Amino acid sequence: MFKKILVANRGEIALRVIFACRELGIRTVAVYSEADENSLHVRFADEDICIGPAKSADSYLNVPAIISAAEITGADAIHPGYGFLSESAYLAEVCEACHIRFIGPDPHVIRLLGDKAKARKAMKKAGVPMLPGSEGPVDSEEAALKIAREIGYPVIIKAVAGGGGRGMRIVREPSDLGHSFRTAQREAEAAFGRGDVYIEKYLDSPRHIEYQIIGDHHGNVVHLGERECSIQRRHQKLIEESPSVAVSDKVRRKMGAVVVDAARAVQYTNAGTFEFLVDDKGQFYFMEVNTRIQVEHPVTEWVTGIDLVKEQIRIAAGERLSFRQSDVTWTGHSIECRVNAEDPVTFVPSPGKIHAFSIPGGPGVRVDTACHSEATIPPHYDSMIAKVIVHGRDRAEAIARMKRTLEMSVVEGIRTSIPLHLKILNDPDFVAGRLSTHFMERFMPVKKPVAAEQSA
Repeated sequence: MFKKILVANRGEIALRVIFACRELGIRTVAVYSEADENSLHVRFADEDICIGPAKSADSYLNVPAIISAAEITGADAIHPGYGFLSESAYLAEVCEACHIRFIGPDPHVIRLLGDKAKARKAMKKAGVPMLPGSEGPVDSEEAALKIAREIGYPVIIKAVAGGGGRGMRIVREPSDLGHSFRTAQREAEAAFGRGDVYIEKYLDSPRHIEYQIIGDHHGNVVHLGERECSIQRRHQKLIEESPSVAVSDKVRRKMGAVVVDAARAVQYTNAGTFEFLVDDKGQFYFMEVNTRIQVEHPVTEWVTGIDLVKEQIRIAAGERLSFRQSDVTWTGHSIECRVNAEDPVTFVPSPGKIHAFSIPGGPGVRVDTACHSEATIPPHYDSMIAKVIVHGRDRAEAIARMKRTLEMSVVEGIRTSIPLHLKILNDPDFVAGRLSTHFMERFMPVKKPVAAEQSA
């Protein structure tokens, strides 16, 4: 087992890794930017080291600085959390060269699955259901028009690298394809340094369902069931839950077997998530693989009772999975709300100093956060300040517990998304489980039409 782990992240996920390390008797090193000098992950780690100024590119995305911090402190492993460098094959390769264990998949797997066109090809070969689309990157507007005509409109153009909705365009008419194709390429180039895009059939109102998998270096791969992630804005998830009301036990077993076989086919190790779109007939279609721990991993931990971060660490240290597929059971229902520092109506970020911070616990409530009263939320990073996770005997109890917790929460000094979450939780369609990736459109601010100039 490792003696010391460097946590290459910040905020609640850095604390989450530190919690797991303490329980395993492993010392920790926190890295931090100048903006995070007084953060809780710095306070609670055994050692800390500043790696640069507030700008992410100069600190949390600075591979040489992170490797240097690991070598200076004698860390024998690095946990990247999620975001930042968590899916960086380059960091994983540098760790390997420096004899530091990267707590995540092997570099070649990250590189394969990080390229969405290559991932799609590999998953198709492994027998995973696919939406019709291009076999790889599309290099011209003429080729794009030909593929779109063959699979039928609407289609979606996606960047081969990256995610989060950048380099992505929905096209419903042939006349719009050329402009959308060029725009997607420019966005992809600007965001990811690579303008390659591919095309696939677009589903109008699908659900977004993902499967948690975990595998060791001894050939053991297990799935931990699905998470419903359809409540999202601009491809950023807001609420996640497990299990999904749209997935029966039969479908769970079927799709679980598919993702386990696919993970084995690409020699996947450590934690990962296979993401799918599900149409109104219940058919699953592969979307992508996230080669890291997910923000929403706590809902899976609640319903299975398995500590995913501890398993990540044990696997990276060469140990076997501590359980088999037959040991995995799902109990009750769990929901997670991501609380963001932003206006709940306009979604404008709301950084600043928190004067009062209280999210009450109680039965079936878990709060993952690095915030506290008098903490300052910097404008440089993601706006999420807390994850509220609840567990109930069933979905109705989980919803009731989440509502109770959010209604009794106090956050002063900044604006948060809590009022928006309460609107969603009270929505009749949400309560009934009638969800799709377009659910949030009813809550989006209405754009006022530009008034025409009056003639003199």
